[in-house]
Amino acid sequence: MSATLQEKPAAPANPNSPNRAFPLDRTRNIGICAHIDAGKTTLTERILFYTGMIHKIGEVHEGTTVTDWMEQERERGITITSAATTCSWLQKKEPVAGIYKAFEGIKQRVNIIDTPGHVDFTAEVERSLRVLDGAIAVFCGVAGVQPQSETVWRQATKYGVPRIAFVNKMDRVGADFDAAVESMRTKLGANVWPILIPWGREDTLKGQIDVLNQKAVLYSDSDAHGSVYSIEEIPAELKPIAEKAYQDIVDQMCDLDDEIGTLFLEEQPISKEQLKAAIRRQTIANRFVPVAGGSAFKNKGVQFLVDAVVDYLPSPIEIPPAKGQSPDSGEEMQASADDNGKFCSLAFKLWSDPFVGKLVFFRVYSGKLSKGDTVYNPRTNKRERISRLIQIQADKREDIDTCYSGDIAAIVGIKNITTGDTLCDEDFPILLEPPSFPDPVISMAVEPKTKVDQEKMGIALQRLAEEDPTFRVFTNEDTGQTIIAGMGELHLEIIRDRMLREFKVEANSGKPQIAYKETILQEADGEGKLVKQSGGRGQYGHVVIKLGPNERGKGVTIENKTVGGSIPKEFIPAVIKGLNEATLNGIIGGYPVIDIAVQIVDGSFHDVDSNEMAFKMAAIFALKDGLKNAKPILLEPIMKVENITPDEFQGDIMGDLNRRRAKISGLETKGNLTTVNAEVPLAEMFGYATAIRSLSKGRSSYSMEPSHFEQVPQQVLNAVVEQKN
Repeated sequence: MSATLQEKPAAPANPNSPNRAFPLDRTRNIGICAHIDAGKTTLTERILFYTGMIHKIGEVHEGTTVTDWMEQERERGITITSAATTCSWLQKKEPVAGIYKAFEGIKQRVNIIDTPGHVDFTAEVERSLRVLDGAIAVFCGVAGVQPQSETVWRQATKYGVPRIAFVNKMDRVGADFDAAVESMRTKLGANVWPILIPWGREDTLKGQIDVLNQKAVLYSDSDAHGSVYSIEEIPAELKPIAEKAYQDIVDQMCDLDDEIGTLFLEEQPISKEQLKAAIRRQTIANRFVPVAGGSAFKNKGVQFLVDAVVDYLPSPIEIPPAKGQSPDSGEEMQASADDNGKFCSLAFKLWSDPFVGKLVFFRVYSGKLSKGDTVYNPRTNKRERISRLIQIQADKREDIDTCYSGDIAAIVGIKNITTGDTLCDEDFPILLEPPSFPDPVISMAVEPKTKVDQEKMGIALQRLAEEDPTFRVFTNEDTGQTIIAGMGELHLEIIRDRMLREFKVEANSGKPQIAYKETILQEADGEGKLVKQSGGRGQYGHVVIKLGPNERGKGVTIENKTVGGSIPKEFIPAVIKGLNEATLNGIIGGYPVIDIAVQIVDGSFHDVDSNEMAFKMAAIFALKDGLKNAKPILLEPIMKVENITPDEFQGDIMGDLNRRRAKISGLETKGNLTTVNAEVPLAEMFGYATAIRSLSKGRSSYSMEPSHFEQVPQQVLNAVVEQKN
């Protein structure tokens, strides 16, 4: 039986602390995620306006939104970093005829994370979905399911996050709600059914058809911000559509939900309340996805979408307990949403704030945390006192005294922490499963423009790597270059931009140099002699060696096989040192020599003129001589590449790999996706991320890791040597 965070036999009936502002069952933690430019940030801005968090609606194209607060985001009109914000929603009472404003009813707390859409910033989506209870997946009413929509949908499925779909931009020319819903079924395999159907489209968009209540919502054009609307009877021409949509949902619930299925079999009436409760159960179970349509930009349909979030997405007590394990025994443990339990949370994001220092965003799964408390990090075995807690409102900070289970907040100034660490009570350590991140797929060399920038660049890159788990920094041992690696060219461009703006570091960048190697194909003899006589004491060293190919991966091995003291013992270390030094620069392009076996077989010495330096130089000459006669070859690094692509792009992807001198090692089809496994020279992989995005309309993804070294073909060899020289 697995241990739980509560040692008592039963959890208290009421999981809420008496001091919390909103009970757990009236709290929602949601993310807004979608393809680039589907309208996530615009939708977030409208929700904040209707909940009273802001009093003026900002626009992405004007650079005035709350959640896109970085300079780079406002300049480019894209979201780069996920922004957290908190609002309270007064859920409407049952709709009645007549005009009224949205601000009345039951108060709900909604914590929102607006995530990026660009594939280069996929880590932001990944770590946000790891700590959220539900998500609004936004789709463009014109384009339907787009490439990055598939990626974020897969990420949400991976973490078991229940979803509501919002078909946005229904005011645009070419918008088609039914086609967008159908694309979700075919491309995502999702069980999606409309609950709020757009009333009109393009420039005739008026409002929504509320399927469950069988009412029409008409938004007032006289109110620019869409706060005023009326609930009316459904127009006669739309009545058949509304009734069919209602019947479709009833049929679905009869198939999916035991309670509704039983009522149907017993031929009992199914009330609207019972149907809504069933939709909630099946949405939380990830077997049903409600769909709403509207236009965030034109302020039509957002309020009822937030109602759907409250009605159908789970509160923290309705999701399964967070799973973890004991750091000592590895035994499974759980953390249930309960303010009275032991404290347990997951640090999902680090951020360097120019005003308050390092911020650690965390999600509380169990218990509560107050200023002055001490938290324990089981990974580092360190304890730390919490001096400051803040609630995040995008780029604004609000100090709080306590945060409770289900809350998302930030700690200021905590040390020795990385993304994915668990923070918990010391007397009950637990390791929660961290979010997983893809490996970087593109890299480039960077160097500071001035010596003054050298140290600053090191600090800047270290800080940025701490914040972003998909950004790596390392030094290439062979070339001495500082290499930065990330998820795409835009990712690295933003990194360089942030280095300049936030850390005042100017850096040049270029392609990383490939670390070629040299080796030999056959055995050969080598002889080296240093004889210098220029009056007085001279220099004399003479070394004869045999060399041959070594096993791949064994490196350079050197044996002393001399007999009869042809080389005195005291000079053998100098000979070995010379041979090792000579392997650092081969004879083809000056690259390191690997996988050769060298035997020192003979030599001669002079009683007066021989010394260590002479024998070291003689050994270097001997190896260079031997390499010439041993059929030297150039080796290049080969990468193991896995490309996952929709079937329709498989031919183009394989054709491109063949042009890159790839060896296709396997094909595997699963559903409508094909996995292509190949071995490709690293030299041919530059620009690959951009190339496959073009070939597959952004729908292919790939991972790459070093595999082995192989001989460079002759036509490529000439180009490499020429470039080196």
